[in-house]
Amino acid sequence: MRDLYADVIVDISHEKVDHPFTYRVPEALADTIRVGSPVLVPFGRGNNERKAYVTGLSVTPPMDPSRIKEITGIPDRDLPAEAVLVQLAAWMKHTYGSTMIAALKTVLPASRTVRVRTRKEEQAEPAAPAAPLSLSDEQEAAASGILADFDAGIRKTYLLLGITGSGKTEVYIRCIKEMIARGKQAIVLIPEIALSWQTLNRFTSHFGDRVAVMHSMLSKGERFEHFDKARRGEIDVIIGPRSALFTPFPNPGLIIIDEEHEGSYKSETMPKYHARETAEELARLVPGGASVILGSATPSMEAMDRVQRGEYGFYRLTKRLTGGTLPGVEIVDLREELRSGNRTPFSRSLTKGIEERLGRGEQVMLFINRRGMAGFVSCRSCGHVFKCPHCDVSLSAHTGGRLVCHYCGHEEEQPALCPKCGSKYVSSFRAGTEAIEEKIRRMYPAARVLRMDADTTRTKGSYDRILSAFAKREADILVGTQMIVKGHDFPGVTLVGILAADLSLNTGDYRAAERTWQLIVQAAGRAGRGEAPGHVVIQTYQPEHYAVRLAATQDIDAFCKEEMTYRRLLHYPPASHLLAVQIYAKQAPSGEAYAAELRTLFDGALQDRNGDCTVIGPAPAAIGRIADVYRFAIYLKCADTELLASLKDLAEERINEDRAAGRAGDVLLQFDLDPLRGF
Repeated sequence: MRDLYADVIVDISHEKVDHPFTYRVPEALADTIRVGSPVLVPFGRGNNERKAYVTGLSVTPPMDPSRIKEITGIPDRDLPAEAVLVQLAAWMKHTYGSTMIAALKTVLPASRTVRVRTRKEEQAEPAAPAAPLSLSDEQEAAASGILADFDAGIRKTYLLLGITGSGKTEVYIRCIKEMIARGKQAIVLIPEIALSWQTLNRFTSHFGDRVAVMHSMLSKGERFEHFDKARRGEIDVIIGPRSALFTPFPNPGLIIIDEEHEGSYKSETMPKYHARETAEELARLVPGGASVILGSATPSMEAMDRVQRGEYGFYRLTKRLTGGTLPGVEIVDLREELRSGNRTPFSRSLTKGIEERLGRGEQVMLFINRRGMAGFVSCRSCGHVFKCPHCDVSLSAHTGGRLVCHYCGHEEEQPALCPKCGSKYVSSFRAGTEAIEEKIRRMYPAARVLRMDADTTRTKGSYDRILSAFAKREADILVGTQMIVKGHDFPGVTLVGILAADLSLNTGDYRAAERTWQLIVQAAGRAGRGEAPGHVVIQTYQPEHYAVRLAATQDIDAFCKEEMTYRRLLHYPPASHLLAVQIYAKQAPSGEAYAAELRTLFDGALQDRNGDCTVIGPAPAAIGRIADVYRFAIYLKCADTELLASLKDLAEERINEDRAAGRAGDVLLQFDLDPLRGF
């Protein structure tokens, strides 16, 4: 029998232990040890016994076998969940690019000493018990179908597409209850922005102290406490943002990703993983497998594409639980408002609607689409947006009157007059919630106004206080960013005004139309959720754009069909994959030179691939310098993720060799697979 060798990571709590070490696997353990297995190894000159995790196995030693120490044993107290999470970390490293230590620290939280709350304190927090669930025919079909597949041994991912107010949460709760009855646990991912008191109360009313909630305000120790309860089997359900995915449940059977289209499910630090694909991999790795439910009223193009390919199961909820209909929608052309002399942020139709609602004692939400305020330049007379002639994305305004494309590096001077209509009203468009709040207060001094944005929600509990006050009808108008349009249910709201709806169309990003469509549909869905009918006013400079037009009708099938045409034509996700190679340097020349060397490296590796992969760049990043660090990017388009992974590995090998030889200077590399935001 040939000797077996294991690569292990030793004690992830030490930052400097950042690479694997090789140990011989004893013959007695050869059939036991797998990738992810915890082991005990002699480490260092004193051969002190240390805990380690296996990250790879091989029959070929990387050095003289006589110099390789042997694994001494397996820890007694480790749970299988840890082994699964280490396997997941290895997959994340390979797929997304990072050091193994970074991937391990992502999935295995460090321990901290915390004060454990008493039973009396815990019992003081669950909401009142909920009434038994009563599902509609559509809800019952979705829940029963998913559970029937599970009982038949089928493990897959499902897209639950439900219009706003259709009751996706009730389907989740029904499935979770049934999983618990089968001895399983459930992980529920919710965007941090949607972790409101409303959502949490619904879950605690059904699961009491068997549910735990994670959010950004928790300390590391409090997070570890939740994870430790999961290990000990003291909770059945955990709810939280993407990091809750790594809860070490002994027997998870269901992973739910609510609002699956949300960008917060993509990590912005290494490894830059996406919770959707990572959840699917985790579901494959756990013993017995798990099912994954993706829920949204505005699904991502990736999810819809996989439904079309037959890779995902699909259920649709088309009716609101209240029995009401979707709100009426009106599109207002802001160019016409300008021509008529209206230079305020509010169209005449929206102003009239606000006055009518205030007179009837109804509530109003004003949504300001601040995504896309990175300085795109447009003509306020005709709506013309200055775009790159090579990439069909908007140019961004830079100092010195320059317009720059952040994809290919094209530059041009900003003209004084619009080349389409000759107007002098050419400028970057900017707006703000605070300015809108001030104008509303001046226009309606008797109205009670609340504002929700990053500034008003900085302190602990402020988010819930604002939403709670509005839900109790202690305010008439709520002004806010995308924070106010995420899954909230306010029956008193009968009018939603969407100000400058097309701002996010001009972000210089291939996902701009998708994001705009999602934001408008989500915002519109806040109106008319009670007994009174709702109305939505969409204010835009581009009323003819398909994202605006189809958001008004909420026709997701038509939108996806049109959007996928562009994605296929330009080979953007999900039609293909996109790997961003991000180069950082303290000196611009060294960063630019190294980026050029990587381009040459990629071109050489791909010269016999017959166009399998397209290389774009290098070009300066969208923000060319942050904290005196210069940033450059190369983009690789390819349908084959393994080819992208091999190119990523090639770049990593190159910079490691250059760093060891002292040739890399101050250059650092990061990788982002299928980025959701521009770099």
